[in-house]
Amino acid sequence: MSASSVDLNADLGEGYGVWTLGDDDAMLDIVTSANVACGFHAGDPARLVRVCRAAAARGVRIGAQVSYRDLEGFGRRFIDAAAEELAADVMYQIGALSALATAAGTTVSYVKPHGALYNAIVTHRDQARAVATAVHAVDPGLLVLGLPGSAFLDEARELGLQTVTEAFADRAYQPDGQLVSRREPGAVIHDLDEVADRVISMVTAGRVTAIDGSTVEIAVKSICVHGDSPGAVHIAAAVRDRLTAEGVTLAPFS
Repeated sequence: MSASSVDLNADLGEGYGVWTLGDDDAMLDIVTSANVACGFHAGDPARLVRVCRAAAARGVRIGAQVSYRDLEGFGRRFIDAAAEELAADVMYQIGALSALATAAGTTVSYVKPHGALYNAIVTHRDQARAVATAVHAVDPGLLVLGLPGSAFLDEARELGLQTVTEAFADRAYQPDGQLVSRREPGAVIHDLDEVADRVISMVTAGRVTAIDGSTVEIAVKSICVHGDSPGAVHIAAAVRDRLTAEGVTLAPFS
């Protein structure tokens, strides 16, 4: 399935205190949607409100990037949380970022899980249902981003939430359409031309080459470039330039 337009998103606001991770301002000049940390895996309130203000000034859509409560592990460690506890954590994070966004003159319009939580709810049905239920409880009008074919998007649709399928510009895929674990070699792709070529294939042809050389069919409404990857700004710019050159419009998903 080809697309004439696609959203470009990145994870932002992921510094904490004196530690800076990524170049939020530069990325906001490139992307159309910003997945903003909510304090559980990264991001402090002062930093997050600055990101919200900067996104609002540029007309970039804001999403709540919710995660496990894992600041030390950057949200990349699985936590076997009870459904009720996980749902409460997700509601808390959306509420916190929504308050900061409101103060910045904008709103949170979607939710995207981060890291280990994102990967877990591809197949972990109970946690997928907990996250979807939390989003619906806060605001049934919020959209959710997730991996095509994931349990999370299934559960979200069951509740009547609008879902958005996304693909990853700089991550390798398994033959079943899931992401290759960051613990495995080749999981993150750094070559600009290779990344741009893969994105064009995903957006215009609806497919991507898996790590074993097989072809994975993929439906994509949004492309993610990780804001914390080395050279993230250059990767995002290369992706945007290639999409534009191929006649694909960059616009927030609807």
